[in-house]
Amino acid sequence: MNQGSTILYQKKILITAGPTREAIDPVRYISNHSSGKMGYALAQEFLSRGAQVVLVTGPVCIELHHEHLKIIRVQSANEMYIDCCRYFEETDVAVFAAAVADYRPEAAALQKIKKNDESFMIKMVKNVDIAFEFGLIKKSQQVSVGFALETNDEEKHALSKLKKKNFDLVVLNSMNDAQAGFGFDTNKISIIQDDLSVTEFPLKSKKEVAVDIVDAAAKRLLKKQQLLTR
Repeated sequence: MNQGSTILYQKKILITAGPTREAIDPVRYISNHSSGKMGYALAQEFLSRGAQVVLVTGPVCIELHHEHLKIIRVQSANEMYIDCCRYFEETDVAVFAAAVADYRPEAAALQKIKKNDESFMIKMVKNVDIAFEFGLIKKSQQVSVGFALETNDEEKHALSKLKKKNFDLVVLNSMNDAQAGFGFDTNKISIIQDDLSVTEFPLKSKKEVAVDIVDAAAKRLLKKQQLLTR
């Protein structure tokens, strides 16, 4: 085993993946185009290094099975947050790869809303910011990895997330890069560390991207463990 593998052996990993769905009524919801492919690729890579993974996933069309994998399927941002709360405290590495809806309808209708008027208004309220909430209680030995999918001022917005949500590193990708982002089997990322160093990677398969991200998380975890044992 290389160092990146041994450091993760039997470590506890929490990953969020996929989209969330915020109900409008019993048949309609607000969501996004996330496929969950990146989150699942990360789960597979952590598992290959001997880690124990809890994957809290929104609705996706992906199957993954492993004796050291626990999958929790959710719909809404609130459900995802509640389930993450059950595992975060004992987690060594948390990876917030889900595309969580920022807002939800204030109240979901109990019956299907009928088409009556020319226009239709929905009052939206903020969802819990899952990564931010866990950033507030993150312990010094824990590693937290965030994602930033941006359309403009990419690095500026990613740096803001890094600081605001107390990430150890943030994975930045841009909707302006061809064959990267939602739905594709490839991705092009930059990894920004909390020391503000930036490592850029070429377009790769999401499986290969997962290796790069897990390598970075493993190195960060090793560094923290070394500091704690001094």
